[in-house]
Amino acid sequence: MDDFGLLEFLGNLRGAGAVWLREDVLVMGNLLQMGFLLVAGAFAALLGKRLGALVEGLGERHPMSGPMEALRRRLQSLSGALVLLLLLWLAVAVAARAGWPYPLLRMVVSLTNAWVIIQLASAFITSPLWSRTIAWLAWTIAAITTLGLMDSTLGLLDGLAISYGDTRITVLGFLKAVVAIGLLLWLANVLARLLESRIERSTHLTPSLRVLYGKLTRILLIAVAVVVALESVGIDLTAFAVFGGALGVGIGFGLQKIIANFISGIILLLDRSIKPGDVISLGLTYGWVERLAARYTTVRTRDGIEHLIPNEDLITQRVENWTHSDMNVRLRIPVGVAYKSDVRAAIALCCEAAASAPRVLEKPAPQCLVSGFGDNAVNLELRAWIGDPEAGRGSVQSEVYLAIWDRFREARIEIPYPQRDLHIRSVDVPLTGKP
Repeated sequence: MDDFGLLEFLGNLRGAGAVWLREDVLVMGNLLQMGFLLVAGAFAALLGKRLGALVEGLGERHPMSGPMEALRRRLQSLSGALVLLLLLWLAVAVAARAGWPYPLLRMVVSLTNAWVIIQLASAFITSPLWSRTIAWLAWTIAAITTLGLMDSTLGLLDGLAISYGDTRITVLGFLKAVVAIGLLLWLANVLARLLESRIERSTHLTPSLRVLYGKLTRILLIAVAVVVALESVGIDLTAFAVFGGALGVGIGFGLQKIIANFISGIILLLDRSIKPGDVISLGLTYGWVERLAARYTTVRTRDGIEHLIPNEDLITQRVENWTHSDMNVRLRIPVGVAYKSDVRAAIALCCEAAASAPRVLEKPAPQCLVSGFGDNAVNLELRAWIGDPEAGRGSVQSEVYLAIWDRFREARIEIPYPQRDLHIRSVDVPLTGKP
């Protein structure tokens, strides 16, 4: 019986489909409209290539940047759709004036209009993934609305639900919550960027306080956006009490490093021990702080390498901050001269060479001291101050060494190299009579 019932159902469905094709689809008016759509699509494909080439040439003759360049590229990719839309508008105008029915053309024009508008609007979204996702979602909603299926679709989504106690969660409610959270988070990020730019331009705040206020503002706006979005779709926040407790336990065990880095970042911003622009040394890493993020601090070295150092390491380990309270840094440059040279003249020449370097400060003045008597040379230590350690130390040392080299050669002061004296002792070998 079940097999006969299934066969009867399939037969009725096939009969209904045949009647729909014969009475609603395969009629002269619809066939003419479908034929026109095929011809219009062929013309749009041919003329769209020419229009795309013109738009590309316009971009080469008049270079653009930013949103205008993104809009130009999107117009170039939509050249075929724009030509098709123009042909459809002309066809609809002719059919309306002649009094011909054109339901198929009307539907295609509505869908094409929605597609072109959505594609042009999504051109201003910088992320390609979000741009495509939003475009497809918006076009799907427009297509369902155009086909008159919105009420039935909403009813179907509202019927798909699961119950948890007195709470009923539907697919429609979930989608509404996702859309609401997405929109509010986007608005929160836009507002946070505007406020952060205003805070960055403030001259009354230190760099660390500007970073701290910017991050706190972003966190507060995102939290408010999530709460407002959940309340707007009718979700009772008290239902998350148990979930919040479980989440706290999970954070305590699984996310303790992330939370520790986050709290350490806030401490760094509050005590201002490390701030953007500081020159620091941590282990083998020496560079200047570019950015303080929520989890890590970006330190760029003179090699152009960015080191992402966890904020916790900057709290728990020993950090050398060369510019914490003063930008002046003293360099220690070792120099050796031969024992037979005039040491006092060498000291004067070293100070003169250091003063000739452009980056060496005049006050405090360079100073050269005798640091000891080595195996091969009299050891000197030249001490010079610079006021821009973020520009590096190696270039200053190189300039000073070259200046010392030139002055020592003119004054015939010898820079010694390691020497060893070899003493050969004669050994009496007893004669044994054996070869």
